[in-house]
Amino acid sequence: MTMTLTDIATTRLSSQQLATTTFKSAKELVAFMGAMQAQDYAMAKWAIGVRLPQTTDKLVQEAIDKGEILRTHVMRPTWHFVAADDVSWMIELTAPRIRALLKSRQAELGLSETIIAKSFSVMEKTMTGDNHLTRDQLHAELGKVKIATDENRLSHLMMYAELDGIVCSGITKDNKQTYALLEERVKKKKKFTKEEGLAELVKRYFSSHGPANIADFVWWSGLSMTDARNGLELVKSNFHSQTIDSETYWFSDAFVATQKNKQQVHLLPAFDEFIISYKKRAASLPAEHHVKAVSSNGIFRPTIVINGKVTGLWKRTVKKDKVLIETNFFSAHDKATKNLIEESAQAFGHFLGKKVEVLHLK
Repeated sequence: MTMTLTDIATTRLSSQQLATTTFKSAKELVAFMGAMQAQDYAMAKWAIGVRLPQTTDKLVQEAIDKGEILRTHVMRPTWHFVAADDVSWMIELTAPRIRALLKSRQAELGLSETIIAKSFSVMEKTMTGDNHLTRDQLHAELGKVKIATDENRLSHLMMYAELDGIVCSGITKDNKQTYALLEERVKKKKKFTKEEGLAELVKRYFSSHGPANIADFVWWSGLSMTDARNGLELVKSNFHSQTIDSETYWFSDAFVATQKNKQQVHLLPAFDEFIISYKKRAASLPAEHHVKAVSSNGIFRPTIVINGKVTGLWKRTVKKDKVLIETNFFSAHDKATKNLIEESAQAFGHFLGKKVEVLHLK
């Protein structure tokens, strides 16, 4: 039986742990996913929560503060959540290519290797002893030794420190995120050869994101096509494949046919893996709606997904005692579907520990 785009979308609901999950903790889920994009911090926590119905924002934050999962630059480059056990080998695998991509911008900012090394020394000196520092505190420390941090230089210096395994995310202080030394945050580091790391990352991607093709993995990981093909060659015996319109899709189990009698409704966060982790997104996001869900400058908006298809957008306004959720549909939704959307909204409210009010704008 040949897969259709609908089959691809519904199977991804299962592989991405949206249809159902057996995982119990944020650490387990993030490790299974390989990495989860996390530039929008609050929404990134919901990306975990929507896949773990029993968890809450508080529990996810505790996992971050305990260092079970870390938020760092590890692919493309942008922020991702990764399991602490995986951060070292994953950065070792992906960092060289990211650093190469950043070379021209590094030169434009005048960040020589000498300046970068000096900034690392400041970070190590000031953060040793589990001294987790906020971005503002690091700005001040670097300023003391005349290292310029204006014009986005601080962001680049911190990214280089992450890619070199110097720093990673720390605990939250007064609702502010911090940085910590990676060697103090992660006591035991997995060691892989490049070949082993490639095989592991490819295996995790196609297990958690399949059906997907090799170009999807290259987009998601930021690695070269050569590395991607080499990694796939090492693990492809663990996967099934189907070729559709000359593109070969890989997935871990026989694909899941659409459940005709069961509507699956999800309110997915901005930059969710279900949308962003594929080079081509037509299986879930029709071309005519792409510009509504993804801005021209690459902002991925929160989406309403029904049976694997994006059918609208939503936004939330968090207040002291409740959260207001406003929906905006691409086309008319019937009452039964709206009721399911409101159930999904209640799940988001449970995650935040707040009451929910839903307003359908369209």
